[in-house]
Amino acid sequence: MSDSRPPTPNPKPRFRRWVPWLRYPVLEAAWRGARGLALAAGLLALLLGLYGLLVPTPAASQPGGPSSGRATLPPPTPTPRPPTPTPPPPTPSVPRIGIVAGHWWPEGSEMSDAGAVCPDGLTEVEINKDVAERVVFTLRKMGYRADLLAEWDERLQGYQADALVSIHADSCLYPEASGFKVARVTDSVIPEEEDRLVACLADRYARRTGLRFHRNSITYDMTRYHTFYEIDPLTPGAIIEVGFMLADRDLLTRRPDLVAQGIIDGLLCYLREETVNGP
Repeated sequence: MSDSRPPTPNPKPRFRRWVPWLRYPVLEAAWRGARGLALAAGLLALLLGLYGLLVPTPAASQPGGPSSGRATLPPPTPTPRPPTPTPPPPTPSVPRIGIVAGHWWPEGSEMSDAGAVCPDGLTEVEINKDVAERVVFTLRKMGYRADLLAEWDERLQGYQADALVSIHADSCLYPEASGFKVARVTDSVIPEEEDRLVACLADRYARRTGLRFHRNSITYDMTRYHTFYEIDPLTPGAIIEVGFMLADRDLLTRRPDLVAQGIIDGLLCYLREETVNGP
């Protein structure tokens, strides 16, 4: 016997029983669409998370940000501009000093002059040249411009310097005579300057050597010395007789450095404008 009853329709889905409003087709379609979007969003979030794990992200640009596998350079520090250098003060001119070796003529010259000569053959020129060379050497070592000049040196014509000293020694004619002399030209156009040069030489030379100033034996040849009329009249000049070749021979021949230093002391006294009481 056949069953003529119509087939029983499929039972309704469970969610329809849970949510009664899903019984309506329009609402059910909306629900299914929203569920699909939610699934798609979840899948996208999952993919983005995996990408962040597999691909390193660059470090933050600000200081202290997270480090990455790639080194980052700090922002460049501005280099401070160096200050404008201040030009050094102008260097004062180096004093120039002329030293004449009395009676000396350079080698090869047709002229010769021994100056005073002692009975045993000691000549004035060898003393003068020895002392003059020592004075020039020391002055140059101290930084001064020092010229070694011969008695009739061509350079003496119009010679300009801060000071000039001609070095001589006295004769052997007076066995008892001892001491030194310093003089300037009689008709000086700069008497105050040359008096100060003479005073400095006399004071400092006496202190260094222990010799006394032999004022009374200053001669016309000293105060009218030809070199004074050859150099520029504004160049302070002086002539010194460093001692007598007989009584003061030990000092002149065995201690020429002391003699030279006495002259240097006098020149420095003058150049530095030190005070002295005069010869």
